[in-house]
Amino acid sequence: MNSDFPRILTLLRKERGISQKQAASELSISQALLSHYEKGIRECGLDFVVRAADYYHVSCDFLLGRSPERTGATLSVEDIPEPENASQDNRMRGSILPTLNKKLIFNSLNILFDFLQKINCKELTSKISDFLMLSVYRMFRSVYGVNPKNEQSLFTISKHLYSAKSLAAMAELEAEINALASGEDHKKLIPADVRESLNVTTENLSSDYPQYATSLLNLVQNTENKMKS
Repeated sequence: MNSDFPRILTLLRKERGISQKQAASELSISQALLSHYEKGIRECGLDFVVRAADYYHVSCDFLLGRSPERTGATLSVEDIPEPENASQDNRMRGSILPTLNKKLIFNSLNILFDFLQKINCKELTSKISDFLMLSVYRMFRSVYGVNPKNEQSLFTISKHLYSAKSLAAMAELEAEINALASGEDHKKLIPADVRESLNVTTENLSSDYPQYATSLLNLVQNTENKMKS
């Protein structure tokens, strides 16, 4: 059994808000055995995979980590909606890869900024926006540098310094973002009721963002797969 199965099996139970004891009873196995499955100590048979998939109303492919979609759907470029307000003129042409990645990123950002709007914390929105702009800035400079004849006077920070300076700024921003998000920054606390309202599961992502959830879930899976390789 792959390493994703224990994680997803545990995630689905916790998303449903039920105890291990209740899940084990309704899946007709002992709590000890379910605990072993969730921890990856023991491997289950195909019959349990099918039973668990039916119990949590997901596909076996989702349960095994083969698809980020609860239905097990396979993603194609045509399946992903165009970014909001995209016109025919600014759509990517040619290779499928940049078209796919552009859609994944733009559509995922729609969800991220909708979350930020719900949280309604000006400082958090500002810092996350600054972090994302720095990421785009860094990659633009990398692509700009493909042609060494491109005029460097477009930028005020030299090509020898921008990488280190932007990385340092991003590291500082990420620390500040995490402090705000976790509540460690006591000067700018996000209200408890707002935190409670931001209850995110794979199920409500798909229902609340039917156009964009596929993009975000695939972005998460693709990114983590790259980090594991």
